[in-house]
Amino acid sequence: MGDRERGRRGRAGGRLGVTVRALLFDLDGTMLDTDPIHEAVFRDLLAPRGIAVDRAFYMEAIHGRLNVDFFAEYLPDEPDPQGLSERKEAEFRDRLPRPYPAAPGAARLIREAAARGTPMAVVTNAMRLNAEAMLEAIGLADAFATIVVGEECARAKPHPAPYLAACDALRVAPGDAVAFEDSPSGLASAAAAGCRVVGVRSALTDAALRAAGAHLTIRDFEDPGLDQLLERTPT
Repeated sequence: MGDRERGRRGRAGGRLGVTVRALLFDLDGTMLDTDPIHEAVFRDLLAPRGIAVDRAFYMEAIHGRLNVDFFAEYLPDEPDPQGLSERKEAEFRDRLPRPYPAAPGAARLIREAAARGTPMAVVTNAMRLNAEAMLEAIGLADAFATIVVGEECARAKPHPAPYLAACDALRVAPGDAVAFEDSPSGLASAAAAGCRVVGVRSALTDAALRAAGAHLTIRDFEDPGLDQLLERTPT
């Protein structure tokens, strides 16, 4: 890294028009493509309960939500929604391959941010065991000292509480943090907290992500728009 690049550490302009002092990452669908695994687990779990899960239903009813919130709506007579959620997530962990590929460019971005000393956090609606399993699977278990879990906050996404908790833990103002998200609930959470939000087009279109609160969108972490945002040299 040259002197000029060192002088840019912690700054970014680009289309967000904000000084970047922290990076906040969702996990599922943002740092790694786990939706096919989750969808398959839900399909197997819900079929005996009379609910058919296809891609459209998964994206509309399940994607980005806490399991217990989904169960409250679609399985209101379920006697133990928390237990059912834990069974579902244990099955997800069993099916998650190790190792598993991170989203293109994610590891590079995180290594660069760590080298610059940029504070980073994971902010997820996944339970902590899942978050730790996913980070281990993509080889980034040691990259995040701060992991904020929605169900451990007063409210989960789409409430702003998880992102506010992350900013508080990193000691940054939400307006100085950039959040990467792929789901409407996550985008709404980050935007409501006051973060600048980058939508990752892993499952939704640019228009859908912007409608949910994204200030800009990227294909993945190799998107040239991200180089402009973070003022880094493209590979």
